[in-house]
Amino acid sequence: MTLDPSTINDELAAWDRDCLLHPATHTAGHARGDLPGRIVTGGDGVYITDRDGNRLLDAFAALYCVNVGYGRTQIADAIAKQAHELAYFHSYAGHGNAAAIRLAKMVMDRAPDHMARVYFGLSGSDANETNVKLAWHYNILRGKPEKKKIISRWRAYHGSGIVSGSMTGLKLYHDRFNLPLDGFLHTETPHYLRRADRDMREADFTAFLIRSLEEMIEREGPDTIAAFIGEPVLGTGGIVPPPEGYWAGVQEVLDRHDILLITDEVVTGFGRTGTMFATERYGLRPDFITIAKGLTSAYAPLSGSIISNRVFEVLAQGTDDFGPLGHGWTYSAHPIGAAAGVATLDLVDSLGLVEKARDTGAYLLESLAKAVADHPKVAEVRGIGMLAAVEFMDDPENGVWFPNMAVTPKIAEEMLRHGVIARAMPEGNIMGFAPPLSITREEIDVIADALKAAVEAVFG
Repeated sequence: MTLDPSTINDELAAWDRDCLLHPATHTAGHARGDLPGRIVTGGDGVYITDRDGNRLLDAFAALYCVNVGYGRTQIADAIAKQAHELAYFHSYAGHGNAAAIRLAKMVMDRAPDHMARVYFGLSGSDANETNVKLAWHYNILRGKPEKKKIISRWRAYHGSGIVSGSMTGLKLYHDRFNLPLDGFLHTETPHYLRRADRDMREADFTAFLIRSLEEMIEREGPDTIAAFIGEPVLGTGGIVPPPEGYWAGVQEVLDRHDILLITDEVVTGFGRTGTMFATERYGLRPDFITIAKGLTSAYAPLSGSIISNRVFEVLAQGTDDFGPLGHGWTYSAHPIGAAAGVATLDLVDSLGLVEKARDTGAYLLESLAKAVADHPKVAEVRGIGMLAAVEFMDDPENGVWFPNMAVTPKIAEEMLRHGVIARAMPEGNIMGFAPPLSITREEIDVIADALKAAVEAVFG
C-alpha cells in the first residue's frame, strides 16, 4: 500500500486509531483521538524522532531497554546478515543455530559461577512463566509436588501474562483480569520511604521486612512454597533500591526453608546497575535469573531464563527418568534475536557500558539531586547505576502524600516541552529515569535542567 506523502501523518494516525490496540493505553481515548499519541520514525544515540520532526532525548531508554542507544549499525547489520543466512529454524529436539549457541556461551560467561544453562524465549513475561513452570517441575521431580506457591512483593513487576501477571504486584495488572491466581502471594514492599512507622530506622525496617516474609512462609507452610521472586531493584514499582541488608536477610530465610530464588533482572541485567548483573552487587545466589531488555537492547525480541546447577541437575535426571522436557516455545532461541544479542553484548563490552553505567550513573543521580532535591515537594531522590527516581509528596517533612497521582504526569508533560522524555511511574508521584547506558554527562545535564524547569512550572 502506498501512502500519499501530503497526507501521510493524517493517514497513519487514522490507521493507528482504527486498527492498532496499544498496551497500557486508555483504549477508548486513543480510539477517539483524545490522546496526543506519538508515531516514532527514527532514533540515534539517546534521541528519538517522531513523524512531526520532533527530536526528543529519551531519558527512559524506551522501557529501560535500549541500553546501547539507538542507531547502532553493528546490531542492524548482524540482524540483516542472520536473516539472509538463516531467518529461522526451531530449537526443539536438540536443534541449534550458531547465533543462539554463541549467545548462550556469552551469557553463561557473564552469569554467576553456580549457574548452568540458559533457555531463550522472547519476553520477560514468558521467561518468568518458564521459571515458574520449571520450579514446579523441579519440585515434582523431587517428590514434593505440594511445593508450588510463589511469593512476590507488592509493587513488583514480573510481566503481564497469567502467571507473570499474578506475580506482578501492581493493581493495574490485577483489576478486572481475575488475577492473581490462587497460590501467588505478595509480601511487603522494600521501600523505606513508604514505611508505616516514620520513626522506624532503616535497620529496623529491614528486620520488619524479613520478619514479615518469614511469618508468611510459616503461615502458609514452608513445604507448600516453591519460590520467591524479586527484582534486585524494584523497577516499574518506583525504581527503588532495597534497604541495607535486605537481600542478605531474604537469601538466608529462603535457604533455610528450601525455597528457590528467582531474581528478575529484566531491567537490571547487563550493566544497568553498574555491574553485569545486580545479583552480584547484592551477593545473591539465585536458582533462576530472568533476562530480556538489555540482552538485545530491544533491537529484536529475546529473553532468557538462566538456570542454576542444582535445578539443572534435577531437570536433567528427570529426562533420563521420564523422557524429554515438556516445555518449549516456537520461537525459543530464535536466530535473529540471538544475532542481535551477540552484537549487543559485543557493544556492551567494547564501549565499556557496565563501567559507564556505574560512573555516569552516579553523575545522573547527583545531577537530579542538585536540580530538585531541595524543592519542598521532593521527598526522595534515589537510584543506583543508570536507574534513578524522584518522588514527590505534598508535605515530605510530615509524611503527607498527595491525594492522587496527578502531579508527575504534569511534570512529564512539561519535560516534553523541553525536549526530554521521562516516565511518570504508576505507583505514586514518581518520575523515573533510565536512559541508555551510552548517555554522556552533557546529555544528563539536559535531563536535569528539564526536570528542574518542569518542577518549577508545575509547583510554581
